[in-house]
Amino acid sequence: MKVFISVDIEGCAGITHWDEASKTHADYPEFREQMTREAIAAIEGAESAGGKEIWVKDAHSSGRNLITSMLPENIRLVRSWAGHPLCMVQELDESFDAVMMIGYHSAAGSEANSLAHTLSLDAAEIRINGKPASEFTVHALASSMLGVPTVFVSGDKGLMDDVEAANPHIGRCALKEGRGQSTVSMTPAAAVKAIRKGAAASLAGDLKRCLLSLPERFNVEITYADPNLACRHQHYPGMEHIGRRTIRFETAHYLDVLRMLNYVT
Repeated sequence: MKVFISVDIEGCAGITHWDEASKTHADYPEFREQMTREAIAAIEGAESAGGKEIWVKDAHSSGRNLITSMLPENIRLVRSWAGHPLCMVQELDESFDAVMMIGYHSAAGSEANSLAHTLSLDAAEIRINGKPASEFTVHALASSMLGVPTVFVSGDKGLMDDVEAANPHIGRCALKEGRGQSTVSMTPAAAVKAIRKGAAASLAGDLKRCLLSLPERFNVEITYADPNLACRHQHYPGMEHIGRRTIRFETAHYLDVLRMLNYVT
C-alpha cells in the first residue's frame, strides 16, 4: 500500500498563537517538534496497517519545518515548494492508494481555530460552489481528481465537523477546539496516540468510499481583507471582479481551480 501524508502545523495539539507557527519566533521549536511527532504517529499507524511506501509532504509555510533527524529512514520526504498546482499534496499521483492530512485546520473565516485560514492570510474567505473551503477541501478534491481517497484527517474539531459533512467515511481525529484566541486541547502525548490509532484504522476496508464527488462545474469566490488584492487578481485569466473585495472564477475542470489558487492566494 502506497500512502501520502501531508502535514501542516496549525491543527496540531496545543498550538494556539501565530508565534508558535513562525520559524523566527522563540515559541516555534516546541510546536515544530509536535508537528514532527504527529507526522511520525501517522507514519507508524500507516505502516501497522500495511503501508509499504510512504511519502510525507512538509506543508506548512516554508515547507521546511519537520525535524528530519527524527523521521524514520523508510519514507520519502517532500520539502519546500515547487510552485506546483497540487500545492500541499505536491508529488501525489494516481499510483497512491490513500492520502492522510495531519495538523490541518479550519477554513478562513471560521471561528473554530484561532489560526484559521485557507492557503494564505490574504483571503478572508474562499468559497467553492457557495461553501467555505478549507485546505482539506482544496486538497481532498485534488486527491479525488486523481482517484486517490483522503482517508484520515487530524486537526481542530471545527474542521472535523466539516470533514464529516463532506464524507462521513473519512477517518477523523479532533485534537482541540478553538475558543476565540484560546484553545482547549489534548496533550501532545495523547494526540500522538490518537493519531497513530486513527491512521491505522483508516486504512481498513474499502478506501474508495472516502473519495469526494467532484461537481460538474466549479464556482470559486475569493474575498480578500485588502480590496487592492481583489483589484489586482481580477486580471487572472477567466477571473471576474464582482465587488466587495471579491473575485469569481468558474470552470468545469478542477485542475484549473488549483492553477488559479496557486496564483491568487
